[in-house]
Amino acid sequence: MHILFLTDNFPPEVNAPATRTYEHIIEWEKLGAKVTVITGFPNFPKGKLFDGYKNRPYQVEDLSKNIKVIRVWSYIAQNRGFSKRVLDYTSFAITASIAGLFVKDVDIIIATSPQFFTTWSGFFLSFIKRIPWIFELRDLWPESIKTVGAMKDGKVIKLLEKIEYFLYGNSRAIISVTNSFVKQLERNGIDKKKMFIIKNGVNLEKSQLIEKDKKILKELSLKNKFVVGYIGTMGMAHGLSFILNSIKGLDNDIIFLFIGAGAEKEKLLSLKEKLDLKNVIFLPMQNKEDIKRYISVLDVALVNLKKDDNFKKVIPSKIFEQVALKKPILLGVDGEAREIIEKYNAGLYFEPENRDDFIEKLLILKNNKELYNQLSENGLKLANDFDRKKLAKKMFDIIKKLV
Repeated sequence: MHILFLTDNFPPEVNAPATRTYEHIIEWEKLGAKVTVITGFPNFPKGKLFDGYKNRPYQVEDLSKNIKVIRVWSYIAQNRGFSKRVLDYTSFAITASIAGLFVKDVDIIIATSPQFFTTWSGFFLSFIKRIPWIFELRDLWPESIKTVGAMKDGKVIKLLEKIEYFLYGNSRAIISVTNSFVKQLERNGIDKKKMFIIKNGVNLEKSQLIEKDKKILKELSLKNKFVVGYIGTMGMAHGLSFILNSIKGLDNDIIFLFIGAGAEKEKLLSLKEKLDLKNVIFLPMQNKEDIKRYISVLDVALVNLKKDDNFKKVIPSKIFEQVALKKPILLGVDGEAREIIEKYNAGLYFEPENRDDFIEKLLILKNNKELYNQLSENGLKLANDFDRKKLAKKMFDIIKKLV
């Protein structure tokens, strides 16, 4: 079976879509599949090409015997400014569609969203090649751009929503990362029988427990500190300005470590200076190999989003990697993510943008050692139930049946 996979993000990028796709296709190869990935040249989230890459029209990499990666040109822009991002997304959709025409003997196409325009390529190539395609649904777009205020409701949004539901209906199957997305699509008329749920997870083989990294503790002066860490994209959706505004006045033995990049990072750095926060450290995004070392020095993993009902439908993927390393989650996301954390008792939930609740739960994690240890151990149970290898096999079985 030959799978053509269309994705805007792929390693060496380290965001959730890139990691999910990479770890899935590695498992699919073991199960007998041939996979061709069409992606762009790595630049997320800074909108700057990674070292060693040029934005060429076309480049082929052999990842392994049966996995080929085709990189195509796209307009590269930093992850800010709606019109530039749309130009980035649409240019990739066009060049990915052209490249896909020349990939031979494909049995099925998978197009992953966001970004939303990639699924347009999936539909186009499916139509031309007369083969089925799968809509992998990782976010409700364009709904999500309304949520973060990047675009107001209007005729353009209505048009995009019509296209969105046309694509849902046209695809052979929809594979969603949350239950909530499936429920919403079903309410809006999409056939439940064509929808499947494969949530995000963690590669347990790469998540062996390690002691706190002594070198990082020394470099960042974190020894004997209680470290709360946020690792990931710093965008409009993540509500990190709320966190900075909430922690002014806390004891300096609680350190907040923010690692990553994104559209809001410069604003966050300015806010840190304005508030004169001595207990906040910002670092650039680290490569995949070093992320685990930085997670090791954390006492608590912070997962936060803006307060909005639409975010009740999402499950931030960073949860799974962090609980696998026994880091209790301090969760500022209601809905399905909260249900998972509370089901496994692997962290504490605070109401999004509620400072009093946030500080209360933070101090409980710091001061209640018995509860802290219990939450840490329970995280391992959660991680085992979301083993990426098992989830990849489940998705592969769905693909086989569709072919």
